[in-house]
Amino acid sequence: MLSRLRDAFEDFGRMILFAGETVAWAFRPPFRPDQVLAQMAFIGAGSAFIVGVTGTFAGMVFGLQMNYALRQFAAEGYTGGSTAFALARELSPVFTALMVTGRAGSAITTELGTMRVTEQIDAMETMAVSPIQYLVVPRVLASVLMFPVLTMLFNALGYGGAYVMGVFVSGIPEGPFIQHTREFLGPDDIFHGLGKAVLFGYIVAVITTWRGYAASGGARGVGEGTTRAVVASSVAILVADYAGTVLSVGT
Repeated sequence: MLSRLRDAFEDFGRMILFAGETVAWAFRPPFRPDQVLAQMAFIGAGSAFIVGVTGTFAGMVFGLQMNYALRQFAAEGYTGGSTAFALARELSPVFTALMVTGRAGSAITTELGTMRVTEQIDAMETMAVSPIQYLVVPRVLASVLMFPVLTMLFNALGYGGAYVMGVFVSGIPEGPFIQHTREFLGPDDIFHGLGKAVLFGYIVAVITTWRGYAASGGARGVGEGTTRAVVASSVAILVADYAGTVLSVGT
């Protein structure tokens, strides 16, 4: 038991050093914008469909639930504002991060893990090419840049889904629906969610790349690393979301 706990702390410590080394390499030449753009296309454009579908149906469901709850107080007009507020601050960044973790994060871990167990990363080191700069930094930068974009996509489609359910299905007048949205939702709420998205992007990228970078044990080890990466990223997202919410409410 103690040995497993010690191993867990050692692994966490190595990951923290890995994260710091990634930040340091991000500011050192040679810079590789083509690699960053390729990863932005993979993480961002490749995840747009699943994020869009999730956002649309999440907004539709949340809109219906809010309408049902507020109807008890004859306050259906507040459905739009309540939904937009919840999407911007909590639902969009969290759901987006979870969806991208499942799609792109698992692929990142598998790719790097395969390169590690087939000694491709070792070969890069022997050629004096930093694997962290070449493989990790572009993925971290792409995640930090694309998570906020995908979060805004989730916001837009989620609110659109809530609008359809509220106005066309539940019969809420369009005027109060939009007016209360303007009253409830401000720029600070949107930026709060985008700030979380940037943090989640960094957390997911570091965890998934680290699990692939440190993989061992052949195909079995790569599979276990991918599973651990998705689970750890999902838990870290929820913990970071709680911490960010507590800090924002406290201030």
